[in-house]
Amino acid sequence: MKLHVLGCGDAFGSGGRNHSGYLVEASDRLFLLDCGPTSLLAMKKLGLDSRRLDVIFLSHLHGDHFGGLPFFFIEYMYQKKREKPLHVAGPVGAEEKVRGLFNLMYGRDMGESKDLPPSQFHVLQPDTSTDIEGIGVFSFRVPHQVNEVSLALKVSYEGRQILFSGDSAWTDQFRAHARNVNLFLCECSSYDRQTSNHMNYRQLQKQLSTLQCGKIMLTHMGDDMLVRKAEIAYPTAQDGIAIEV
Repeated sequence: MKLHVLGCGDAFGSGGRNHSGYLVEASDRLFLLDCGPTSLLAMKKLGLDSRRLDVIFLSHLHGDHFGGLPFFFIEYMYQKKREKPLHVAGPVGAEEKVRGLFNLMYGRDMGESKDLPPSQFHVLQPDTSTDIEGIGVFSFRVPHQVNEVSLALKVSYEGRQILFSGDSAWTDQFRAHARNVNLFLCECSSYDRQTSNHMNYRQLQKQLSTLQCGKIMLTHMGDDMLVRKAEIAYPTAQDGIAIEV
């Protein structure tokens, strides 16, 4: 199983990086973890056909994490017709927000709303495991938003597991759920700035050495992390790289 980093930037595109999008390529499945506005563009740069996508998993509903979906929909409507539904799985409210965003951007023509191309939506409930197109996913709530739900996602396929933090401050749940996963894809927005909804590297240093997982890769880095990359003791994501899971 291979992970392609389509985008590892923050909401501000720090360092000129694409928005969040992590493409997992297995022997007979292709799925996304988050779908930022630059995800389709990045897939095309890799020469990958968007019709191959089986599932898009959304960690939360901030624009830099789900705002790329309308671009996939218009491609399916006008250039590359899908024969099977695209599955979209995310927290409560995902379908309403995705449809609303599509209608705002492209869906209204002569005062009428257009329907989406073949799609099937799934709600990911916290602390619940489910199976979507044969891909196992366990989600749990993380501290990022107050009124809406943000999730971390642990996906399983072909005997391999990836834990994706989404956007989140540190929670001890990461220690429990990272145990024995092949890859922990962990956000690290700043070097030492303290916030209640994102992690910083100084805080993370105290935790990462205790995790019992195969690989760790830091992502979603802001400017102050990028200028101090030489001081980072863990692998960091780069747009366009691919790693074996």
